[in-house]
Formats: sequence, structure tokens, C-alpha cells
Amino acid sequence: MNVIFGVAFFILGSLAVYVFQRKRFAKMTEEDFVCEVVQKAFAREKSSKHNEHNLVRALLKSDAFIKDLSLTAKFKGMIVGYILFTKAKVGDETLLVLSPLAVLPKFQKKGIGKSLVEKGHVVAKKLGYKGVIVLGHPEYYKKLGYLPASKWGIKAPFEVVDENFMAIELVPGALTGVSGVVEYAKEFGL
Repeated sequence: MNVIFGVAFFILGSLAVYVFQRKRFAKMTEEDFVCEVVQKAFAREKSSKHNEHNLVRALLKSDAFIKDLSLTAKFKGMIVGYILFTKAKVGDETLLVLSPLAVLPKFQKKGIGKSLVEKGHVVAKKLGYKGVIVLGHPEYYKKLGYLPASKWGIKAPFEVVDENFMAIELVPGALTGVSGVVEYAKEFGL
């Protein structure tokens, strides 16, 4: 008799979880799914404050937001990767900041992040932007063509190891003469 009750409770409990999850997903917006991907992607990152998903929500509503540079990667209709480029000032120039780049852990190391970065560069170049700045792992971003931003005299508004603060020219020579401290969107809280 206890076994029958146990099985019945298991089935009813599973059904309740399924119904709850289905209702939850039905109410989620693309922004919600993007933020969930970002949160999961940074969950194990030691250098993270684990608030990147909140930053994304704020940036999506900011003046620095560019709709065409908010890109997702999907697998079987599910968002598995996300990248956002927002406007920043360096002297008189408007450049882009790449932040964040996020891929769900089980989809990492499959080229999704690289594809998102490359697609973002193509779109940014078509939109007329000269360059992109990123704070990240140099061993990853160097493979994508990023170099220390100090090469162009571009500085972070905070203390950072030189090799972790990088930039890339979207057109050769485009960052020549661009120098100064990066003015991030106010949503970054810097």
C-alpha cells in the first residue's frame, strides 16, 4: 500500500512540476531567456560578481543599446548563446564595448562564442563603427584578433591588467589617433 501511495505522489508531483515549468516558460520573454543564459554562463566564473544578467537588463533599456548588436545563438529553437555590443566614448569617438559574451556551459567550446563575436563584428562594421573594446580572457580574445587596448592609448576607467583590456579595429587603421579613457554606459556603474 505504501508503494502505491509513493508512486501516486511521485506521478502527481512530477505532473505539478511539469505544469509549473510549462506556465513559467510560456510567460518568459526573449529577454528573460537571454538573462537566464547569461546567468548560467557566468555562474562558475571566479572573476565574476554574478550580476551580468542584471547588467544586460539595464543595458537593453539604455541609450547605449543598439538593437542590431544584441545577438543570440539558438539550437533547436532554444537560446544557447548571447552577445551584446553597446556604445562607449573614447575621446570624441564612439566605439563599442563587447559585454557580455555568454554561452550555456554545455554548449561552450563548440565555436558558438566565436561565431557570435564574428557576426557582431560584421554587423558593427556595416553600421559604421570603427572598433570594439572588451575586458576578458586574453587567451580567448587574442584568437579573435583583439590586442591590448593600450596599443592605441585606450585606457580603462578602472585598474586592470593591461592584457585583459583589449580592443580590435573593425577596419585596419581605424583606431589610429583614437586614445583616452573609455566612458562606458552609465549602466555599467563605473
